[in-house]
This record gives sequence, C-alpha cells and structure tokens, in this order.
Amino acid sequence: MPATAHATPASGVSAVVLAQQTVGGKDYILREITLQPGGSTGWHYHDGTLYAYVRQGTLTHSDHTCATDGTYAAGTAFVEPSGPGRVHIGRNLGTTPVVLDVLYVDPAGSPLSEDAPNPGCPFR
Repeated sequence: MPATAHATPASGVSAVVLAQQTVGGKDYILREITLQPGGSTGWHYHDGTLYAYVRQGTLTHSDHTCATDGTYAAGTAFVEPSGPGRVHIGRNLGTTPVVLDVLYVDPAGSPLSEDAPNPGCPFR
C-alpha cells in the first residue's frame, strides 16, 4: 500500500488582515504576515496571485524542485503565481522575525492558500 502524502502545516507564523474587498469577482486581501525565526509557511500554493513586500528580515523561498528560487531581504518585493503546479514554501532561516505585507488577488471566495504535501525536500 503506498504511503499517504500529508500537508505540511505552517509553524511560527501569524497573520492579521489589514483590508479586504471584493471587486469584479476577485477578492483583494491585504495581510501582514510574521514568520518567527525557524518558522515556515508549510508547503502550499495559491488559487490567485500573491504580491509580497518584505518589511523586515529575510525570507527564503523554495519551489517544488527543492531549489531556493528566491531570497528576499527587507525592502524587496516578489510575486507568487497561482496554481497547483506552483507549490512552494517560505522559511525564516534568520534570527529576527520576517514581516511581510501581502496582497492576495484571488477568485472570490477561494482560500488564501491550498495546503500541499512536501514534494520530497529535506526541509519543511
């Protein structure tokens, strides 16, 4: 019997919704997300596009191939495209909290993220 793949939950992450509006069938949600040192978002993907700005710390971002596809320091921005083929994880490998301002542009009513199993990477 094959092993069941399980989602990898976030750890050391907190978030506050700053604004939310639905326009033209899209949800626009602005959140402040904090990742504590050693924390991670868990493996996931988005149904819509995510736009992020790093206010504090450095976020290490990895894709489904286990490659680090971005290291984002304070003052930088990045985009996470949508879809189940875009599974990724964000991790705080530093010693200070990472603080992000994140704008989600999602189909109305969809979740902010969809949990995904670890694709076989040695970290979570």
